[in-house]
Amino acid sequence: MRCASIILAAAGTVAATGYSGATGKLGDAAVITNNPAGAVYAATLPNREDTPVRGSVVASTVGGGEGVEFQVSISGLPAEGGPFLYHIHDQPVPESGNCTETLAHLDPYERGEDPVCDSTQPQTCQVGDNSGKHGKMQSPGHSQTYQDKYAALVPGIGAFFGNRSIVIHFANKTRITCANFQKVAEGAVGPGTAPYPTGTVSVVGTGTAVPYGNVSTPVGGIPGTPIATAPTTPVGTPSETTTPLPSSGAMRNTLSGAAAIAAFAAALL
Repeated sequence: MRCASIILAAAGTVAATGYSGATGKLGDAAVITNNPAGAVYAATLPNREDTPVRGSVVASTVGGGEGVEFQVSISGLPAEGGPFLYHIHDQPVPESGNCTETLAHLDPYERGEDPVCDSTQPQTCQVGDNSGKHGKMQSPGHSQTYQDKYAALVPGIGAFFGNRSIVIHFANKTRITCANFQKVAEGAVGPGTAPYPTGTVSVVGTGTAVPYGNVSTPVGGIPGTPIATAPTTPVGTPSETTTPLPSSGAMRNTLSGAAAIAAFAAALL
């Protein structure tokens, strides 16, 4: 009887919180403890004609090198289409400014987007899911400073984002605008952890060596397989055909799991 009660309580907790224990295929994200002292990178949104969204994301090493401090300052967010998401994406913005070519979120531990990030368990989220871990943005603007322990300013490891990009999205994931991080100050790497995964180094169009966020798959996919084509959704306009947020699917999985636990408990009774 007591065992059944415990199981029922666990089922209720799963259903109430929605947390499924999701994490990356390579485990939880590691805390970065050796970010270079004095390192600063900044991504400044461009003056695009198709959107009034402007602002910047500045990242710098804080304290003893544990994690990164982000200073987010965004204005011009539309009155509709929010709350707005923003993420560090795996690839830089090309000269064309096409945000779809930044590919997916920075995800060196291969966590994926589904189920959605649980902000109370940030180590289980994608490294680049800033809004998932630290909060979405509301119209007309957003200003926030926070520390992310899992982001890296140490070149050569999977969580490094200094050669990647920031992308602003509508709630339905349509990309509004994007910008590359640029080095403002070098910094000096001190002792600490440079955790696995280290990422795969490959060469992109500009000839710059870019540590890719996925350890097992180099840029462009597995050798010998077709390269996936980036989506063609126009930037700056909400799209009804955009893949919906994964929260509904995650909730169905959570509820079905809770139901199964409850049924098992009933059988014990």
